[in-house]
Amino acid sequence: MNPTEIFPWQRSIWPRIRQPDSVQRHHALLLRGRRGIGKLGFAFALAQSLLCAQTDTAGVACEKCQDCYWFEQGLHPNFRLLEPEALSAQEGVADKGGEENREDAGGAKSGKKLSQQISVAQIRALDDFIYLSAHQARYKVVLIHPAEAMNTAAANALLKKLEEPPPEVLFILVTHNAALIPATILSRCQQIAMPAPGYEAAKDWLVSQGIADADFRLAMSGFSPLQALQYDEQLAASHADFIQSLCAPEKFDPIELAEKLHKLDLPGVTGWLQKWCYDLLSCRAGGQVRYHLRQAAAVRQQAAVIDPVAFGFLWRSLVTSQQLARHPLNAKLFLEEMFLNYMDLICPANSAHL
Repeated sequence: MNPTEIFPWQRSIWPRIRQPDSVQRHHALLLRGRRGIGKLGFAFALAQSLLCAQTDTAGVACEKCQDCYWFEQGLHPNFRLLEPEALSAQEGVADKGGEENREDAGGAKSGKKLSQQISVAQIRALDDFIYLSAHQARYKVVLIHPAEAMNTAAANALLKKLEEPPPEVLFILVTHNAALIPATILSRCQQIAMPAPGYEAAKDWLVSQGIADADFRLAMSGFSPLQALQYDEQLAASHADFIQSLCAPEKFDPIELAEKLHKLDLPGVTGWLQKWCYDLLSCRAGGQVRYHLRQAAAVRQQAAVIDPVAFGFLWRSLVTSQQLARHPLNAKLFLEEMFLNYMDLICPANSAHL
């Protein structure tokens, strides 16, 4: 997958954002939308197009000039990518940001725990870049992803730059959850709601990428096509065990399940339980199963006996858990508490024996 790809469902919004007067009117753009719909790829494509010397009539980068070569190699002097160290190391996209980010990603080799946040040091390190003359007197672009990963000090440091923006510098912020970004930052950005594909469009795109089980992958990824494309088969095995445990509430063991899953991505595991609870509530209220189509019979059986009010409160607690999942003090205890809360509602008899 091309990291600078403009996806089919984004083609209608590209001309509006890429037109010269739109970019010139704003010094900061905030691309917001749910995870896995291609916001980052769009942001890279926009950044490359602004740095390209030979864009086409639609403003798309040529991918042939020296600027495009530098950008694709992560060496363009007029571009910086800011991400948490852990994300850069995990995804391998730090190369788009030049040598600074490659050094950050190397922290994994030194044995230190990589940060999940964008730090104030990363924001302050932009000073020389944005306040000095640009290479060939062109635009300079700063891409921050995900913007909600900035800690408080980093957000305050960025705010100072947005309040007095240097000329010919464009900040592109990408966020999965704009509600977690300070209002002072949001007010200084042009917010752009990034389009998400409909189900059929997402499925057609996955099929075009050679994915055979597109329906299943879309359901398990929350109908986000890029997450469906990257669906990890090894992770799928852990997810299958998780779902099997939920399908047999009389045998549900939260302690054993937490032991099996605590080394996985906690926001991901929390999302699994959120999707399952959503299906229970949706099936109880309207008979619809959205995510777990293969387990529809088990969902309907359990949905018929749950207390919808109590599950509504559980749903709200899972939203809070999702926010806490990125910074748990103890991963195993975090999952144990979450699973115990679930078992209290779905199988209180088992809970009484723990």
